[in-house]
Amino acid sequence: MKKISRSSNSKLLKMAEFFPESFRLDLKDERNAFFELCKEEQIWICKPSCSNQGRGIFLLKNPAAANTLQAKLQSSEEHLLNKRVPYKAPQARIVQRYIHQPLLLEGKKFDVRSYLLIACTAPYVLFFAQGYVRLTCVNYDATSDDLTVHLTNQHMQKKNSLYSQLKDETVWRMEHFNSYVNEKFRKTSGLPKDWVFTVFTKRMQQIMLQCFLAAKHKLARKLGYFDLIGCDFLIDENFKVWLLEMNANPALHTDCKVLEDVIPTIVYESL
Repeated sequence: MKKISRSSNSKLLKMAEFFPESFRLDLKDERNAFFELCKEEQIWICKPSCSNQGRGIFLLKNPAAANTLQAKLQSSEEHLLNKRVPYKAPQARIVQRYIHQPLLLEGKKFDVRSYLLIACTAPYVLFFAQGYVRLTCVNYDATSDDLTVHLTNQHMQKKNSLYSQLKDETVWRMEHFNSYVNEKFRKTSGLPKDWVFTVFTKRMQQIMLQCFLAAKHKLARKLGYFDLIGCDFLIDENFKVWLLEMNANPALHTDCKVLEDVIPTIVYESL
């Protein structure tokens, strides 16, 4: 990012302004730094890279859970060394500080899936598309051990017994979200009118562009190459916008009424 800030006049965000504190467990220095840090009672979310649908995600809720994970990583490392097989790094995972005071919609945790289309790589052409809001089936409780309380994606929500009767309530259109914020939070939080389509949207675009600029030197470039990336954002109770992750293989299922409308439009417009 330093290279970019030198070559462009655009004001860059510091990572801490939009990305929760994170460590890569496949890098020894970062792994050690994390285990040094998590001696207190706080929640971290541990997730594999190159996966989707919430697979392999778990919460570390206390130092004991972190110690168990540390021991597991050490024993698998030692096992590989003892077998004298060529060293194979543990599966790439990150641990990310859990944002335990998210903004809630009707008591439920939510995040926002929006889209970045890299339409062309020679030259680079980028587009932004609004997506939809993903809510949990049940009310938020930071202490809950039920992952469907913490992870909002549809694949995870299907594991909740209430999903079949609530599935159309687990996805909101952005227009519905905007109206809700205008009605419930605008006055009490001093937000401008249509905060969702103005301040929030601009912030998502700013974060997406910065992430693209940081990674573009790693992208394969060829006329005809394009990619649709699903970007997940969380808003905390202070209306601060956090990037959770960017997905190179975003789900394009149409599991409920809102998705039946939003997803085909995204696919059609991308093509």
